[in-house]
Amino acid sequence: MKNEKPGLIEPGLWCLGCRESTLYLLEGSHDFILISGGTSYILPDVLDQLESFGLDISQITKSLILHAHFDHIGIIPYFKRKNPDMTVYALKRGWEILKMDKAISTINNFSTMTAERMGFAQRLRDYDCEWRHDVQGETVKESDKIDLGGRTVEIYETPGHSSCSLTAYVPEIKALFPSDGGGIPFGHEISPAGNSNFTAYQQSLMKLADLEVRTLCADHFGYITGDEAATYIRRSIQSADDYRRLVEEIYQEERDQEKTVDRLMQMAMEKNPDHFLPREIMTGVTRQVVKHIAAQM
Repeated sequence: MKNEKPGLIEPGLWCLGCRESTLYLLEGSHDFILISGGTSYILPDVLDQLESFGLDISQITKSLILHAHFDHIGIIPYFKRKNPDMTVYALKRGWEILKMDKAISTINNFSTMTAERMGFAQRLRDYDCEWRHDVQGETVKESDKIDLGGRTVEIYETPGHSSCSLTAYVPEIKALFPSDGGGIPFGHEISPAGNSNFTAYQQSLMKLADLEVRTLCADHFGYITGDEAATYIRRSIQSADDYRRLVEEIYQEERDQEKTVDRLMQMAMEKNPDHFLPREIMTGVTRQVVKHIAAQM
């Protein structure tokens, strides 16, 4: 079953944010970890939610970046500046990206564009959410474990959506946090998200296929429980296969990457005209996917 509303999922696991941008707080016996970081404009909502749950920023001792795209790291700078002792984890590639001036500029610009599109520009002026070089942390890698006390966050490197994508799995509660690397659960469908390397994205999905999952915690459009969670990755694999075939078919007809992008974007906008991401960002992502798949044909 899918649930898009923030709140308590099960004892010690909360969903935070809003429908289009979700993140999670996981409690262990000696540490709390924030998993993912959402878009920057959700910060006031997250602060209100923490207060309503009887929680405080000072209790959050760890934060895990699932990948370094702007809409998944938005509130982390604010949390880190408010709580300097909080340890922020990311893959080595993630920290490499977050040290690049160009990447930081893109993150901040895209955050502003998206906040303006959603009517929340004032929020960015009221809170210091900008990425700068003061946000630093520790590196994790494949098979690493973050011990929270009674709960363990296992790390899987799952590139493809981005070069710095990782997936977190908590075996004690069978919760999977694949971010967009697991596909995006939009409506009754799973939208493939092999942005940087579609082939690697498909391979990463296969890597997760045999994990036992009771709760699938997505970064967009909420979390999923029960049988839907258990079969989610397998269904995402099928969705990725179907989308790749669609791209290949359109490209074979058009023999032109930009025309292929235009047709795919037209289809995407007809299906979801009110997507929270600005069209130019979505077009850029689609262009990357088409370029990769066309090169493999």
